[in-house]
Amino acid sequence: MTTTSPRTSTQSLDDLLAQFVGDLGATMAAGNVVIGDRLGLYRALADAGPLTSADLASYTGTSERYVREWLRGQAAGGAISYRGHTDQYWMTPEQALAFADPDGLVLPGAFQLAVACLADLPAITEAFRTGSGVAWGDHHPEVFTGCERFFRPGYSTNLVSSWVPAIPGLTERLTSGVAVADIGCGLGASTRILAETYPASTVVGFDNHPESIELARSMTAAAGLADRCSFQVARAQEFPGTGYGLVTSFDCLHDMGDPVAAARRVRAALAPDGVWMIVEPYAGASVSENLTPVGRVYYSFSSFLCVPHAVSEGAEDALGNQAGEGAVSRVAEQAGFGHVERVAETPFNIVYEARA
Repeated sequence: MTTTSPRTSTQSLDDLLAQFVGDLGATMAAGNVVIGDRLGLYRALADAGPLTSADLASYTGTSERYVREWLRGQAAGGAISYRGHTDQYWMTPEQALAFADPDGLVLPGAFQLAVACLADLPAITEAFRTGSGVAWGDHHPEVFTGCERFFRPGYSTNLVSSWVPAIPGLTERLTSGVAVADIGCGLGASTRILAETYPASTVVGFDNHPESIELARSMTAAAGLADRCSFQVARAQEFPGTGYGLVTSFDCLHDMGDPVAAARRVRAALAPDGVWMIVEPYAGASVSENLTPVGRVYYSFSSFLCVPHAVSEGAEDALGNQAGEGAVSRVAEQAGFGHVERVAETPFNIVYEARA
C-alpha cells in the first residue's frame, strides 16, 4: 500500500508510481533495444523464430546467459512474443516490421538516438547551468546516425505519397525536372528519396556539419544514387544557388540560430514560381495541446538537441521543436513570404507550403 500524507491522494500517487515504473522500464529497455539491433537478435528472431535462448545465442554467436535475460525483458515490454510451454521467443509480423525490418519502422533507430543523447548528459547539464549552447557537431557521433534512422521511415512513407502531392503541381514539376535544394539535410535521407523518385530533377543537399555531409555522400554512393544527387557543406543562411523550383527543410528549421535569416535566403534562392516545403515536428498551438506522449518525446529531444544547437548559433530565444504552426508562419512571413499554408500532417510531422 502507498504511504500518503493528509494532503496527497492515494489514487493520484499510485497513478504516478505506475507511470514511473513504465518510464524506468522504458529507459533501461532503450539500451537493450540498441544491443538487440546491433547484435542482430531481432533479425534472427524474425528470420528463424521461434527460438529458445540457447537457439538464439547459437544462431547469433552470443552468450546464452545474457541473451536469456535480454529475451525476457523484451518479452515483458512487448517487443517480442513468448511461448511458455516451449520456452521459445518469436516475433509477430508487426513486431518484426517495427524492430527487425531495415525497411520498416526502424524503431531501434529512435532508441539509438535517445541513448546517444544521454551520453551527452554532462554537456547538456552544463548548458542548463550556464545558458551556453551545444553545437550539433559536438554531440555523440551516434546522434547523427540515430537521427537519420529515426526520421527516415517517416520520410519514406510520406514524402512522395502524400507530402509532395499536397502542394498543387509539385509532383508534375519534379517529374519534369527542377532544381531542388534540401537544406539542413543531415545524412541525406530526404535528399536521396527525392533524387531517386524524380530523376529528371537536380537535387543538392546542404548541411553545415561536415561529418554529416561525408556520411551522406558515402550512403548515397552505397545506394547507387551518386549520379542523381550531390551534397555540399553550407549553412542554411548561406547555401549557394538561385532559381530553385523547390527548397526543402526537413525537421531542422527550429534548430537554427537565426531561422528568419535562413528563410530570407530560401526566398532569395527560389525561382519566381518556386516553393519552400517546410516539414516540422507535429505541435499544437499551445503548451497545453502539446502535453501528450508525442509532445513529451519531442520536448525531451528538444532540450538535448534542438535548443542547445540553436543557442550555439546565437539564438536568443530558440524556437524548440514544439514551436508550432504560428511560429513557423511568423518566420516565413518575416522573411517576406506572402503565402504560408499547412498542407499535410501525420502524428509526428506538419508540412507547410511557403511561396513568395
